[in-house]
Amino acid sequence: MDRVVFLDRDGTINREVEYLYRPSDLAVLPTAAQAIALLKENGFRVVVVTNQAGIARGYYTVEQMHSLHRYLNEQLEKEGAGIDRFYYCPHHPEHGIGRYRKACRCRKPGTGMFEMAEEEYDIDKSRSYMVGDKRIDVEAGHNYGIKGILVGTGYGKEEREMSRARGEEPFYDFYAETLMDAAEFIIERGQKGYE
Repeated sequence: MDRVVFLDRDGTINREVEYLYRPSDLAVLPTAAQAIALLKENGFRVVVVTNQAGIARGYYTVEQMHSLHRYLNEQLEKEGAGIDRFYYCPHHPEHGIGRYRKACRCRKPGTGMFEMAEEEYDIDKSRSYMVGDKRIDVEAGHNYGIKGILVGTGYGKEEREMSRARGEEPFYDFYAETLMDAAEFIIERGQKGYE
């Protein structure tokens, strides 16, 4: 079976840029490429699951997003860190235009993108993870039945602090300052054995 690490894109792999689609605006976060390479060296599939409301709103096209993903992978592959697959949701229930305006299963925290991945991978949920910088990323992982890791990059630190200020129990299974910290936790947990 496949051990898969599902990654959010913006704020997790690359710097958060609102409605990112231009390669010139892409900046991979420090150590993110090395973290992905480490996961791959340890036998994990690395898959991106990303909400792309900018497509729904008409800010950029599906092809422009694909071009950005090709460029991102070119940058990551230089570090031995290519993404195995990108899955995206182009919908938005309120702000979408035309066919993109709909409530769908693929938009996180829904599980549709994970189910798309099941068509290509034999996913071992007990040994797979969702890593992202927002509550909806963690919730999507939990809704799919896997552990959710919140990273402190992007919006993660702010989301954690807001949750703590409200006196909530942690909504994530583990908090990592960076994607590298998350990768090291995943690998260490695998070496110790699974719960």
